[in-house]
Amino acid sequence: MAKLGQDIIGTSDLPPFFKLANAEAVGIDAPQNRKGDALRTWVRALSGFQKEALVRSAKTGDTWRLVSDEGPYLNGHDAAPCPLAFLSSGMVASFMNEITALAEQRGMTLRKLRLVQDNYYTMQGSMPKRTMVGGAENIELRVEIDCDLDDAALNQFLIDATYASPLNGLMRGQLDSLFKLGKNGRELPTAKATELDAALFPDPGDHFAMAQPAASAVTLMEAEGPTPKKAVAKGTASGGSSLSDTQDRRLNIGAEAVLRDDGIKEIIQRQYSPWGTSFRFLSSEDGRAPDANTLISAGIGFCFMTQFGRFVSMLKLDLPDYRIVQDTHFSLGGASGGTGRAGEADPIETHVYLETSETDETAQEMLDISEQTCFLHAFCRTDLKTKLKVVRT
Repeated sequence: MAKLGQDIIGTSDLPPFFKLANAEAVGIDAPQNRKGDALRTWVRALSGFQKEALVRSAKTGDTWRLVSDEGPYLNGHDAAPCPLAFLSSGMVASFMNEITALAEQRGMTLRKLRLVQDNYYTMQGSMPKRTMVGGAENIELRVEIDCDLDDAALNQFLIDATYASPLNGLMRGQLDSLFKLGKNGRELPTAKATELDAALFPDPGDHFAMAQPAASAVTLMEAEGPTPKKAVAKGTASGGSSLSDTQDRRLNIGAEAVLRDDGIKEIIQRQYSPWGTSFRFLSSEDGRAPDANTLISAGIGFCFMTQFGRFVSMLKLDLPDYRIVQDTHFSLGGASGGTGRAGEADPIETHVYLETSETDETAQEMLDISEQTCFLHAFCRTDLKTKLKVVRT
């Protein structure tokens, strides 16, 4: 099938990921920091399923520009990682942050550490009948490690570390996301989606285009190559298959992380199902690469935006332009932030801006179906666990 839209990411002179040199001039600020870190994420549609995000953190003060695309399963150009790759990469980076910080606190020597993570999602139902629903399943985390703890103590140590991740706050519980809706510059009430009790934020409009990259000594993201094939139940194989009217799919996104000698985490994202390209991410908490919370926040925003594009493509609706402003609130890490507690998070708060000739009721339905089919809003409203497997090396 023909690819959707132009390959704006692939033909751009800008690096796909960069730290902004002029965040203040662009006009993006961070939310009030009420838990430990607060991130504001702007996301806009570029063309087809290509999207651009700007993410600013209250904790770090940094603002990052990131881009996302889809592969052949959504007739995308495969020019950048898919939305789910960002959450997987941010999650495995966050787990590594807490494991290494807790080891340091307890005087442990980690002679080797490699994390291999699998995230699973589902999509079931009929889009024409409005019964299609996205879901999230428990995470599998394989820890390849060399240390002196006995098996029981090591297992408890890893449980403590994974619970300390700020992302634990979105996993452990059932958080209903909150929304504000704007159509053609006018605020609308939400229909089924839970409405945020606040004013609609100003639309960021075309301020994205003002972003200028700061100098960087490293390549923050690059294609790794085709993901190795593995057997996945209910996988997505054919071109455009994620646009089929009725679906019963199970998605599998992997991430493999190691800590480099320079202290930067190197992550390879695996696109098992729907099958596609693997991308290499770098992540760091010191400003040299996007931090874990930035990757997580971008992933949630990108995934939600993909569902708007998918819904209007399948139903042949008019939506030439759309954007969101999303706020995420995380506690500090239990180990990395020194709180000694499990990670916490508040419900995701998202302001939606639609430019459309469709009716107000259709605009409301666009929001409702996008929330209903978004894998990562499902992640937030589902009580999830991390299944640990330890391999001594």
